[in-house]
Amino acid sequence: MNLGQATIKDIAKALNVSPSTVSRALKDYPGISEETRKKVKDLAEELNYRPNAVALSLRQSKSFTLGVIVPEVVHFFFSTVISGIEEGALVNGYNVILCQTNEQYEREVKMVDTMISSQIDGLLVSHSRETKDFSHFKRLLDRNFPIVFFDRLPEIENTVSVIVDDFMGAYDAVAHLILQGYRDVLHLAGPKNLKISEQRLSGYRKALQDAGLPVREDRIIPCPNGTLEESQTHCSLLFSGTDRPDAVFASNDMAAAGAIEALKALGISVPETVGVVGFSNWQFSSMIAPPMTTVAQPGFEMGSRAVSLLLQCIESGKYNPTTEVLPTALIPRASSQRKK
Repeated sequence: MNLGQATIKDIAKALNVSPSTVSRALKDYPGISEETRKKVKDLAEELNYRPNAVALSLRQSKSFTLGVIVPEVVHFFFSTVISGIEEGALVNGYNVILCQTNEQYEREVKMVDTMISSQIDGLLVSHSRETKDFSHFKRLLDRNFPIVFFDRLPEIENTVSVIVDDFMGAYDAVAHLILQGYRDVLHLAGPKNLKISEQRLSGYRKALQDAGLPVREDRIIPCPNGTLEESQTHCSLLFSGTDRPDAVFASNDMAAAGAIEALKALGISVPETVGVVGFSNWQFSSMIAPPMTTVAQPGFEMGSRAVSLLLQCIESGKYNPTTEVLPTALIPRASSQRKK
């Protein structure tokens, strides 16, 4: 017998008991003595016995597999969400198939088809930046296929979703800059078609308004790619002129880091002259010089809650639309804290 290929019949034969006794012992059914249960489980562990997932899925009409689609696996935030998803799936006896779209709509559509062909029980999705047509998800939802969206909300009514409070996170970031004495805050905005970008922009506007400061449209600079190079280019041009902002709030940490690099290259001190705040709390944000103030998102919790909601849909056979909103937390660091 090869390791990992043991069956219930193999265990039954070795212990001279019936296969049904082995099955009941492994499932802790009543009527099986503690001695027999221990012998069965000890031998099952020794032989590396694993239930036949294919047979289980045939008997129960389930594959015990969840599909996960994310824009980027290497993105620190999404990697923490994936950790929460995998942990939640594992403790509930489910496997995970993971795909990344690289922010491409066409790739996303193909991945959905591939996953459905693999007979997954449900789908967890954060759609791509390019996605504006959500019909590939709508068709599945119309057939009552379980889908839970996380982080990025699609333009579909009555979904099950888990998001963070992007509005409040942005509001707290800008309010923090104002409290530090900054008055002219530049916003490096995310892609216009993403609701997270819309909410962060709204939070930025509201914080300025509540402080009695003007909202200048020329201080809202689109950075749809959110890359280091993109924000560096914008900030290098803007801060080279005479009409300079005195603070930057970026829709993600990479754009904020690009702003810091551009300011350094221009000889502009951070935070003495210009304060900078990012969004997401990537690992590098605490390691750059100066360490960057940012808004932390509960990625692991988001993944865990998304799995929990998806399993509720799968187990109940019901799809009850809901949106859970998780709180963010401002993490003040040196990039925005002026010495007083």
